[in-house]
Amino acid sequence: MAWSVVIAGGGFGGFNAACRLERALPPNSARITLVNDVNFLLYSPLLPGAAGGSLEPRHVVVPLREELGQTDLRLGRVVGAAPERNCVSLRTHEGHDEELRYDHLIVALGSVARTLPVPGLAEHGVGFKTLSDAIALRNRLLNSLEAAETLESSQERAAYLTYVFVGGGYAGLEGLAELHDFCASIIDLYPRCRLEGTRWVLVEAKERVMLEVQPDLAEFATRELRSRGIEFRTETTVEEVTERSVRLSTGEQIPTRTLVWTAGVRPHPSVETLGLPLVRGRISVDRYMQVEGHENVWAVGDAAAVPDPAKKGQPCPPTAQHAIRQGRTVARNVAAALGSGRKRPFRYRTLGVFVDLGRHQAVASTLGIKWRGLPAWFLARTYHMAQMPGFKRKVRLAADWTVDSFFGRAAAELGQIGHPAGLEGHSVGGTGAPSASTDRAP
Repeated sequence: MAWSVVIAGGGFGGFNAACRLERALPPNSARITLVNDVNFLLYSPLLPGAAGGSLEPRHVVVPLREELGQTDLRLGRVVGAAPERNCVSLRTHEGHDEELRYDHLIVALGSVARTLPVPGLAEHGVGFKTLSDAIALRNRLLNSLEAAETLESSQERAAYLTYVFVGGGYAGLEGLAELHDFCASIIDLYPRCRLEGTRWVLVEAKERVMLEVQPDLAEFATRELRSRGIEFRTETTVEEVTERSVRLSTGEQIPTRTLVWTAGVRPHPSVETLGLPLVRGRISVDRYMQVEGHENVWAVGDAAAVPDPAKKGQPCPPTAQHAIRQGRTVARNVAAALGSGRKRPFRYRTLGVFVDLGRHQAVASTLGIKWRGLPAWFLARTYHMAQMPGFKRKVRLAADWTVDSFFGRAAAELGQIGHPAGLEGHSVGGTGAPSASTDRAP
C-alpha cells in the first residue's frame, strides 16, 4: 500500500517540498497531496512589478498543476488537524468540510500581513501581500489620478495625489519604488495632476529602513529614493487612519486617500488550529524541521520556527530563500523516513539579498560583496529569472521587461476584471448600463 504524504500550503516551502518529493520517492510508492487555497504559487519577490505594471500579473505566478505532475492538488483552506489520528481538516471553496488522512504531514502554510490595532487601519488601509492586493493597488492609484483630474480645489487634489507606505522592509521599499515609477511614467496623461505633483511618504518605526542589509546599502537606497522626491519618516509610527488623512506619532497630519500597509508578516492563523507546539506563533521544530513530539509531522517556511544555522538560538527569517531550501530539505527527510535516502539537517545560510529600486537601480549583497546601482539591478533581475520555475515563464519575464523598457506602461484601470456586470448591465462601451430593460425591443 502506498504511503500518504499531505502538504498543507502551496507557497515556496510547500511547492518545493512537493517537487523534490516527486523525484526523491520511488514511483508509485507514495501519494502526495497538496492543499492550497489557490491553484498557483505566487512568486512574491516580483509582486511589486505586477503592481507597477512592468510585469503581466499572470507571469508572476506558477500554475501548480503544470509543475507538479505527480501531486494531487486539493483546493481549500486548512481549518484544523488531529495529530493523534493523523488527520488534517480542510474546507473546500464550495463550503464542504473534509478530512485527509496522512502518514506524513508537511505544514507550509506561510504567513499573512501583520496588522496593529491602529484606529481606522482595517477600514482604510491597503495591503500588499497577495496578487489581488497588487492589482487593487495599481487600480487605486489610477482611480486617484482620475479623481484628482476632475477636482477644481487644489487642497482636495492633494489628498488624492498623496501616497503613504508604512513599513521600510523589502516589500515597502520595492512596492513604493515600483508604484512611484509607474505614476511617473503616466503622469503626463493627467495635466492637472502633473502640474500639482504627487507626494510619496514612507513611514518606518525603526531608526532606518531595511535592517536586513548593511547600513551603507540602506543609506544608498534612501538617498536614491529621496532624489526622486520620496519623503522618509523614520522612528515614526501611524496613530490613526481616516478616509482622508493619516496621523503620525510625531503629530504630523498627512492628507491622503491611500495608505499601503507593508509592516511585516505573521504566521498564518490556521497554524493555531493544528494542535502543534508553537513558539511565538510559529510551529516549534528541530533542525531537521520535525515537529517536537510528532515523528510524522514536519513544518517549513514562515509558519515554522526552523533554527537558523547562521544565528544560534534564533529562527530563520521569513524569506523566500529560506522557505525554498527548507522545502527541498524536508522532502529529503520525509523520503528518508519512508526508506529512501538519509535524514539531513537544515544548513542553509543567506547567500545574498536584492532590493530592486526601479529605474535601473538596486542594492544587493552577495557572498559578502556589496553591489549598488546598475550592477545590483542587473543581478537582481538575473537572480529572479533564474529562480522562476519553468523555462516558458522565464521567457515571459524577459519579454515583459523588454517591452517595458521600450514602450512604457499602460494606463488602463482594470478593476472590472473578475467582477463582471450581469447580462442586463452590458453595453457596447464596456460599462454597465443603469437599466438595460428599457433598451430592449418588445
